[in-house]
Amino acid sequence: MTGGVLGLITSGAGGVERWFRTGLAAPAVERGWRLAVTLTPTAARWLDEAGELEPLAGLTDLPVRWTSRLPSEPKPHPPPDCFVFAAATANSVVKLALGISDNQALTVLCEAMGLPDVPVIVQPQSNEAQRRHPAWAGHLATLEEAGVLLVPEGGPGPVLVALDRATGG
Repeated sequence: MTGGVLGLITSGAGGVERWFRTGLAAPAVERGWRLAVTLTPTAARWLDEAGELEPLAGLTDLPVRWTSRLPSEPKPHPPPDCFVFAAATANSVVKLALGISDNQALTVLCEAMGLPDVPVIVQPQSNEAQRRHPAWAGHLATLEEAGVLLVPEGGPGPVLVALDRATGG
């Protein structure tokens, strides 16, 4: 499926300020996706500092979010047909596995994991010390058991392949 709404999410993982828009968001638009972009607060700061927020917003007719809406405000994004979280920091991966929704990006993703028939693709980005933590493998297993498709590190290429496979694109 292409032509639907893609919930595209990133966190403050090294390099996203260089490739998130050009390597992932723009190719998703070229594949026919309508982007519903949500950022962690750190990712928003990084993309803003790199001058990427405005060009990223130019790829979609929906607002790029990183803060929660007020109860009186309507939801700014329609329900996505698929979610991609790339790159996901170790901190965000752990919180997602534990169901901790302490920022808008994780709120969206934790809810998405409970939606039937909506693919959730996550690309963790962590260092060797983080991967050696005794709880790391368990957190990844929890996500996989919940139906999350984990994509190996390596930038946007593997994520786009996973997106195409998961949605028949």
